[in-house]
Amino acid sequence: MTETAYTTGSTDNPAGSSSAGSALATTAAPGGSGLVTEQGTTRIANTVVAKIAGMAAKEIPGVQAMGSGAGRAFGALRSRVPGAGGGQPALSQGVAVEVGERQAAVDLDIVTYYGESIVEVTDAVRRNVVDRLEAMTGLEVTEVNINVDDIYVEGQDDQQSAAPEPRVQ
Repeated sequence: MTETAYTTGSTDNPAGSSSAGSALATTAAPGGSGLVTEQGTTRIANTVVAKIAGMAAKEIPGVQAMGSGAGRAFGALRSRVPGAGGGQPALSQGVAVEVGERQAAVDLDIVTYYGESIVEVTDAVRRNVVDRLEAMTGLEVTEVNINVDDIYVEGQDDQQSAAPEPRVQ
């Protein structure tokens, strides 16, 4: 089995892979993970792994948002289109995963709050993502790479989105 990569926000399949192969993680080797038994094999879609990782990251209090600047802007637009996002950002926004036979690797883009310890927040995110993924999927998480893309400053977005005062009346 080949490893496949899934990056949220992309509508195309990874190059050279079929649509079925790119969406599923298959455990082909027996033992350890519990995904292969005498009664059959369990497959977990990459999108499921990405959603679990995204939700686990958002459970940490110091995480304000997920995704890079462009991804957050696109997600905000998509959430405003009726039927496209349901008024909520994608659960796996800012998450990329690689899933192999028994292992998974995760890359996250997050925004933290100003004043929070980035080291403490990212350590908590990493622990929670590993714990949730291993408990829910049976996959061994080999790494969780975190890119802190921005820092959220309370009130900054409100000031930027307000219309400027007219200079003359």
